[in-house]
Amino acid sequence: MMWRPSLLLLLLLLLFRRGAQGKPSPDAGPHGQGRVHQAAPLSEAPHDDAHGNFQYDHEAFLGREVAKEFDQLSPEESRARLGRIVDRMDRAGDGDGWVSLAELRSWIAHTQQRHIRDSVSAAWNTYDTDRDGRVGWEELRNATYGHYAPGEEFHDVEDAETYKKMLARDERRFRVADQDGDSMATREELTAFLHPEEFPHMRDIVIAETLEDLDKNKDGYVQVEEYIADLYSAEPGEEEPAWVQTEREQFRDFRDLNKDGRLDGSEVGHWVLPPAQDQPLVEANHLLHESDTDKDGRLSKAEILSNWNMFVGSQATNYGEDLTRHHDEL
Repeated sequence: MMWRPSLLLLLLLLLFRRGAQGKPSPDAGPHGQGRVHQAAPLSEAPHDDAHGNFQYDHEAFLGREVAKEFDQLSPEESRARLGRIVDRMDRAGDGDGWVSLAELRSWIAHTQQRHIRDSVSAAWNTYDTDRDGRVGWEELRNATYGHYAPGEEFHDVEDAETYKKMLARDERRFRVADQDGDSMATREELTAFLHPEEFPHMRDIVIAETLEDLDKNKDGYVQVEEYIADLYSAEPGEEEPAWVQTEREQFRDFRDLNKDGRLDGSEVGHWVLPPAQDQPLVEANHLLHESDTDKDGRLSKAEILSNWNMFVGSQATNYGEDLTRHHDEL
C-alpha cells in the first residue's frame, strides 16, 4: 500500500489546475488504506545470476523502462552507453576516476526514482509561471488555489475555513521542502514537496499530516476508533465486517508498539513509513562484489565494462540467456 498524500498532491496528480476553478476538493482523496508507503522492489524478475539471467540486475541498475531500451541494442552500443553511464556516476561523485560503493548506490537509487522526477518535470511549467527555473510559494499557491487579494482568500467558496486550513498545511510542507529557506523551490525541492515519503528530511511532516488527519479529538494520539474510522464508516444498523476486527487486531498487535492503546508520532511513523532494507545498497554491494576483480573495494571503468552483460546486457546476452534456459529445461 502507498502512503496517502495531502489533498493538494491528490489534485496535482489528477489534473493541471487553472485559477480558482481548479481548487482541490475538501473531500478529495482515497480512504484510509492508502497511507502506508513501502518501497517497490528494484525488479520483479528473479535474482538468478547463477543461471546467467541478469534481468534483475539490468532493471535495478537502469530502471525498468531503460532496461527495455538496452535489450534492443547491439553489444557494441550497449557497452558504449554503459561507458557513458560510468562517467556520469563518477562525475556525480568525487570524480576520481573510480566508481565507489556510494556512487553505485546513488546511481541505482537515482534510476529507481526516474518516474517520480518525470512526473514533476511534466507538471513543472504549470507552476513555474514566470519561467525562471524555480517555483516560488506564491506561484504554487496561485496555480493551485487561484489568485486572491490579501484578506479575501476563499471568499467565493462555501467552506472557506477548510480551504484556509489546507492552504496553511501546504505552505508548512513547502517550507520544510524548501531546505535553503529562500521560498523558491528547485526541482529537487518541489519533488520533496510532491513526494515527501521519498525524502528522509520530510519524514516528520508526513507523520504530522497523518496525525492531523486521524486525531479527531486532538489529543496528539491516534486511538483505535480513530484508526478504524479512517478505514471504515458503518451504515446505521450495519454489522461490522470481519476485516474490521482484523484491523483492530493489527492495531493492537503491530501498530501499538508500546501497548498503551494508542499511537504516538513515533508509532505512526513506524506504520506509514515502515523501516525497510536499503535495496539500492544491497544491489550496489552485489554488483561491486561480482565486478571488482582486483578486490580493492572500488570499480574501474574497465572492470565494469568487462562485466557489462551483468550491468546492462543487450540483444546478444538476452539470446544467450534464452539458450541457457532452454538447455536447463532439456
